[in-house]
Amino acid sequence: MSQRPGAIILTIVIALALGGGLAAAGSAAGQTVGGIPLFALAVVAAFAIQVVAYVPAVLLRTEKFFDLTGGLTFALVAVGLLVAVAPAGVRAWMLVAMIVVWGVRLSVFLFVRVHAQGSDGRFDDIKINPLAFLRVWIIQGLWVVATSSAAWVGITAARSGGLDAWVVVGALVWLVGIALEIVADAQKAAFRRDPANKGRFIDGGVWAWSRHPNYVGEILVWVGVAIVALPVAVGWQWVTLISPVFVVLLLTKVSGIPMLEKRADDRWGSEPAYQEYKKRTPVLVPGFGRG
Repeated sequence: MSQRPGAIILTIVIALALGGGLAAAGSAAGQTVGGIPLFALAVVAAFAIQVVAYVPAVLLRTEKFFDLTGGLTFALVAVGLLVAVAPAGVRAWMLVAMIVVWGVRLSVFLFVRVHAQGSDGRFDDIKINPLAFLRVWIIQGLWVVATSSAAWVGITAARSGGLDAWVVVGALVWLVGIALEIVADAQKAAFRRDPANKGRFIDGGVWAWSRHPNYVGEILVWVGVAIVALPVAVGWQWVTLISPVFVVLLLTKVSGIPMLEKRADDRWGSEPAYQEYKKRTPVLVPGFGRG
């Protein structure tokens, strides 16, 4: 990303505008507090938490609780909505549980990892520039809003309904996704802890099925969430069901796979074993995209 002030400010404005657009779409129906749609309040809260956390982060020039803040924002906003809705039905409870488990697990995992490594190289040139550093926090706010939008519709629906096939199917898809994500992260962490694997790439366990099995799990998590929320979306709220699509695009086209694949190619691209691994193992979905 450009470090020019004008480009940074433009990115911040666009991120806030997109968040505002989702707030308008998600607020088309659902419960309100004092006449203000709960969905809109959730959007404001998601961005506000990032700004509050940014202040000590920029003063200390640290990125160590950036990921922690992101994951916890998912959980905090979801729980806040659950407290605000009246009454909270089975669908709302299920959606909040799904988000809290995913968000807390991810936050703790990333927080522990960055502290073990000492720093996150992505922020070396950013955290010394207050405006550029603010941009990544605002973008994180948009990530929370866009990813959570379908769930927020389901939680704030005027009539969320009881246990039905959508809830059951969505919960099962989510369960497969979170399990795969946990297993993939655990296997990679164990691999890296073994001194014998220093400088090597992981190609065993679920990493033999996909070069990015943790991302397959994350996509399934948000597909499951969208399935649970789907039946209660009304009118413009259908726009918020882009949530899993947004996750797929983010992981496959923006900050996920492209960056990691380039890093891996730079590090192991000249090794025949890595080239063979790429040939036999799909980039993402088992059975598709080898090489």
